[in-house]
Amino acid sequence: MTAADWNLDRAHAGPSGEIRWTALGPADAPPVVLVHGTPFSSYVWRGPARALAADHRVYVWDLPGYGASEMRPGQDLSLDAQARVLAGLLDHWGLSEPAVVAHDFGGAVALRAHLLHGAAYSRLALVDPLAIAPWGSPTYRLLGEQAAVFRQLPDELHEALVHRYISSASHQGLHPDTHARLVAPWLTEAGKDSFYRQIEQNPPHDATDDIQGRYGELDLPVLVCWGAEDTWIPLARGQELAKLVPGAELRVIEGAGHLVQEDAPAELTAALGRFLHTGR
Repeated sequence: MTAADWNLDRAHAGPSGEIRWTALGPADAPPVVLVHGTPFSSYVWRGPARALAADHRVYVWDLPGYGASEMRPGQDLSLDAQARVLAGLLDHWGLSEPAVVAHDFGGAVALRAHLLHGAAYSRLALVDPLAIAPWGSPTYRLLGEQAAVFRQLPDELHEALVHRYISSASHQGLHPDTHARLVAPWLTEAGKDSFYRQIEQNPPHDATDDIQGRYGELDLPVLVCWGAEDTWIPLARGQELAKLVPGAELRVIEGAGHLVQEDAPAELTAALGRFLHTGR
């Protein structure tokens, strides 16, 4: 699938800026909302979204400050702000209890929206989510602590940093076209500011300290999928998360790194399809 094949053709004015989104599949099919993580966009969901749309209404969107959605100075890109955006989007779409599938930062967004902001789901799949402290690689911590310094990097050095950072999320290696699509939003002036802002505003622990003790309250089917070769958030975090959520099932996907959607799209989509149809 080329970049031109993935088009978020609809817009919604949210509290953190304009959100670009689209929906795939039959309008009357069971709804599924896909949430991406950082530093990515909904583009990483293109394969699973197309497949799940055969018998679901699949909603995909770029978080404010990411991808095709609005990027601007002073924007609130904290994960709690993103959680409020998600809760508002569900209302905008008229979805009372959709299934939700969330990756990386999106995991914290979905969990916060549900536990703190009243968003109701029929079931929840978490793919290598940010959910268990401690989190944040040494690189992530450095970028957040010195964001003002990194914003001053010459454009070519900033571009090299983003290229290397994104490539490290894949165990298999990203296709050049995919890599370019994921990097491109961060290379504009607004994108460069947003890249460091979204890290700076989400210091390690802050987005999970007030919800990690509440995972036992999750009263819905939960699937935890994890790339066995994830070097960003190790598998041990997934094993711990699955133990904290009542009845949660852990699916380990061999040969996949943090970007499971890119490293093992067929395996991930199969696991999500089974879960969405059966709850297991």
